Amino acid sequence: MGTTELVVGGMTCGGCSSRLTENFLKVEGVTSAEVSHVSGLVKINHSNEITNINLEDVVINSGFTIGASSGFNWKDKAVWKQSAHNTKWCLIGCSIGDFGTIAAFQFVFIDSGWSTMSIMILAIINGLLTSIALETAILSKQMGLVEGFKVAIGMSFISMVAMETSMNITDFLMTGGAMLTLWAIPIMLIVGFITPWPYNYWRLKKYGKSCH
Repeated sequence: MGTTELVVGGMTCGGCSSRLTENFLKVEGVTSAEVSHVSGLVKINHSNEITNINLEDVVINSGFTIGASSGFNWKDKAVWKQSAHNTKWCLIGCSIGDFGTIAAFQFVFIDSGWSTMSIMILAIINGLLTSIALETAILSKQMGLVEGFKVAIGMSFISMVAMETSMNITDFLMTGGAMLTLWAIPIMLIVGFITPWPYNYWRLKKYGKSCH
């Protein structure tokens, strides 16, 4: 039996370390693996037939790099991928409340008397609420309802506000506000995704904080 220690770059959250651990354990001859996304250190116990090349291949195929990251940069593909995943779920949550509110006033409460600005503000609020609710539901499976709610608000709120604001500004510029059209919706979604994505990357890369 042998033990190998590696320094791995690109891990940003507990999900990263769990995925890498699982991938190591899939290799025949690996008996255990200890992975820390905080320090980037990996310790693998394995049979003598396993080589460093075998283990490094597991790291690379999992989307990470061999060696510690040299400070902050915008070139980490693994972090871009993970932050895109986080942003996607945030966008889904925001869109449910935002688009649902606009659609309700556009097709159901047509003569409500609400101003366009009032509807847009309500859409933003409902978008934030549904996004928090969705992320809380996802996180509660990992850490419980209360803790999941705290994490969803603490880590995601700036991203959600930026997303909601950009989507509604786009809607206002394209349609006059509080109006859903087949040509405007895709553009709103694209802008809503792109706007907070760099922030989510920065938070993941610099602090190792992720929502999912």
